Amino acid sequence: MKTQISSLFLLITFQLFSQANTEVFMFDVEVKSSTITIKNGKNLSNNEGYDNQPSFLNDRYILFASTRNGQTDIAKYDTRYDSKSWLNFTEGGEYTPLIIPNRNDISAVRLDKDGTQRLYSYNGSNGDSTELIKDLVVAYYTWFDEHTVVSAVIEDDQLNLFVSNLQDGTNRKYETNVGRSFHRIPGSNLVSFISKENKNQWQIKSLNPLTGDTKVIANTMEGVEDICWLDNKTLLTSKDNVLYKLRLQRDNNWKKVADLESEGITKITRLIVNTEGNKLLIAGDISPQQEDIETTEAPNDTSEEDSDNSNTDSESSTDETGVEAIIQRNLDAYNARDIDAFMKDYADDVKLYQYPNTLQTEGKEAMRKSYSDWFSRVKDLRAFVKKRIVFGNKVIDEEQVTANGQILNAVAIYEVENGKIIKVTFMQ
Repeated sequence: MKTQISSLFLLITFQLFSQANTEVFMFDVEVKSSTITIKNGKNLSNNEGYDNQPSFLNDRYILFASTRNGQTDIAKYDTRYDSKSWLNFTEGGEYTPLIIPNRNDISAVRLDKDGTQRLYSYNGSNGDSTELIKDLVVAYYTWFDEHTVVSAVIEDDQLNLFVSNLQDGTNRKYETNVGRSFHRIPGSNLVSFISKENKNQWQIKSLNPLTGDTKVIANTMEGVEDICWLDNKTLLTSKDNVLYKLRLQRDNNWKKVADLESEGITKITRLIVNTEGNKLLIAGDISPQQEDIETTEAPNDTSEEDSDNSNTDSESSTDETGVEAIIQRNLDAYNARDIDAFMKDYADDVKLYQYPNTLQTEGKEAMRKSYSDWFSRVKDLRAFVKKRIVFGNKVIDEEQVTANGQILNAVAIYEVENGKIIKVTFMQ
């Protein structure tokens, strides 16, 4: 049976997760000799509220915790189309989403409304969740392999380091009073963590999860507990809005890499590099001026008729990339159950068919009425594309749809003209 977090645990948890209006940024990284250059910064989240704890799902997709309808859920950002979709539909809040090694599933810390906090896995196809570690209040973590989790667990008034084996259900404590930053060290069988046992000088240590052996790697900057690895010899960290690096066995102390004030970032709160070492994700508090810029640059809340008369570049494009971008954007709006965003992509005389040629709905207003009712009735709605074929102005999606606890398989054939979907044919 699940146990609830005590009021003290809950207080610690909210302190750990609570942040200001943070945003997620991505930068290109160039390394020449000993010089690291950070450039081409881009705000990926552009969302009022909490956007934090980013990670790379793969070369194309990025995961992060993001505010939606007053709670924090798992966002999936598509770098190809600059679009965001959602991976979960629970009533709890999700934090620290990570890809589970060698699986098509995501893990995240979930804080339920009743105060229960646990580490869960989320099915990459339908978002279904499964509790991974019973009876431990995991706050922060990383994966050593697909069966082994290294985590900071809330006990009394501090975080302690545990290694959990999901195969045999064992949980072993190896360190007390640790920080929130855990990373697999590139090219090794070790995981790094922050030790706070020495209150005067926090340390970066390595852990062998198989043996429990630990070693000191380096000292942190004063009061700093967020680090990541650029490669197996180079560490990155930050203080306020400045990024620093430490090259092991070469640098005697942390050296400045870049000041991100020009990006509107006032304080860096998380950072992670991809496996190739050429992309950097940063979560950070942003300045009030940056918030104003984002609000100004965001699309206006205009009427549907006005929106239909102003095509974006992707809408006016007739090549396959532009057509696919329209369909992907429309799918994201469907998963968000955003009827206005969803209907923007359809022509006024759009026709929906049941294969091969049975007309189901004709015209935009009839379609809006049907889908508005569908969106309001189905709270767990989610469509996942299993396979996609783009051929000229047509996109053929093999989809798996979750609705009212059931999983349905279907094929949708979209036809696009002049930046609008004019016809959809469904096969079930």
